[in-house]
Amino acid sequence: MEIFSENLSETWPKRYGTEPPSESHPLDRFLTHRSVRKYSGQPIEPEVRELLFGAAQSAATSSNLSAWSVVVVDEPSRRARLAELVGNQSQVRDAAIFLAFLADHTKLRAAAEFHGESPDGLQTVEMLLVSAIDAALAAERLVCSAESIGIGSCYIGSLRNDPAGVAEALNLPQGTFGLFGLCLGYPDSTAPPSVKPRMSQSEVFHQDSYPDGWDPSDFNARMSEFYVQEGMKGDVTWTMRSGKRVTIPGLNGRETLLTALQQQGFALR
Repeated sequence: MEIFSENLSETWPKRYGTEPPSESHPLDRFLTHRSVRKYSGQPIEPEVRELLFGAAQSAATSSNLSAWSVVVVDEPSRRARLAELVGNQSQVRDAAIFLAFLADHTKLRAAAEFHGESPDGLQTVEMLLVSAIDAALAAERLVCSAESIGIGSCYIGSLRNDPAGVAEALNLPQGTFGLFGLCLGYPDSTAPPSVKPRMSQSEVFHQDSYPDGWDPSDFNARMSEFYVQEGMKGDVTWTMRSGKRVTIPGLNGRETLLTALQQQGFALR
């Protein structure tokens, strides 16, 4: 089966454990996403690469501020160093393209200073959020565009595990910060990844106001089935895994990000 080719009747039950609202729909392509960690080795053509980057820059953005940028990492030694910094993840080395998405205030600072303005607003949480949100919007538009032509992706949040190491590896100046990485490549068809379950829509989309309480039993059960399918321990539930993930040890060093941000020139207030 070609990855990303499923129809609604195949993907919906995997996401929600229920029958889909219709048998097929033009929107079904947007339910086929999964993280792709094994690639075929086929390169991504230069013109496709340029178009994908154009798709990223066509995403919605706050006031057209361009508060984000990307380092495209092609050099093998630099790619290997980044793979090491993010926990020796092989997909970072093997992907056809690896992108490091940055919060980037350098151009905005230059624009303000060019006109004699004080760019003190760049040191606020608001402007960091603008950068992070716009970078995520751009990345997801790129991912959706890539998947529409059979290219897989894998986000690398562990780019934030060692901010100083990443800053050194990528020669990041003050006013920039590595937010996340993104692997792109044609999937290895012999090792297709699975569509991962999501919470029911009623658990995520709340009508008019936020509800009281939450019963995790349904999602725990569906995720346990998925864990067994993937060769993991089914008796370790989603709440158990996620509960550990939000402890300080579970943050894998990211609990010190405020200090790292300040070292890169983001004196947040």
